[in-house]
Amino acid sequence: MTHKAFFGDKERAFALTPELIIELERKTGIGIAAFCNRVFRAQFHFTDILETIRLGLIGGGTSSSDAEALVDAYAKPRPIVEILPLAIVVLETVWFGSPTTTDEPAEAIPQDEIGHAAAIDDALNQVAP
Repeated sequence: MTHKAFFGDKERAFALTPELIIELERKTGIGIAAFCNRVFRAQFHFTDILETIRLGLIGGGTSSSDAEALVDAYAKPRPIVEILPLAIVVLETVWFGSPTTTDEPAEAIPQDEIGHAAAIDDALNQVAP
């Protein structure tokens, strides 16, 4: 499963194949479940984020040397808060799969005159005094 995101100077594909998951486990010294837990719980090392992005780029079709150069240029010098979401979504794609999308807009939730969801008002009106 692939995730596409703007990184560096253009939109790029990111994917962690089974072989790259094994490489991530080797580089970080822990299994994928413990690794995801560590990242999702904000217990990560900086290199965890960088390796996730680098290997994600490789899995998405970027050469190893280009992936290393892109991480050096566009991830390492950036604040963690800017690169962490990308690492998380790459891992979420491996863990949960690609999000399903449709071209249909989401159904609107009915609102009352002041913007509350009508269902909330209905529920409040059913509560006995």
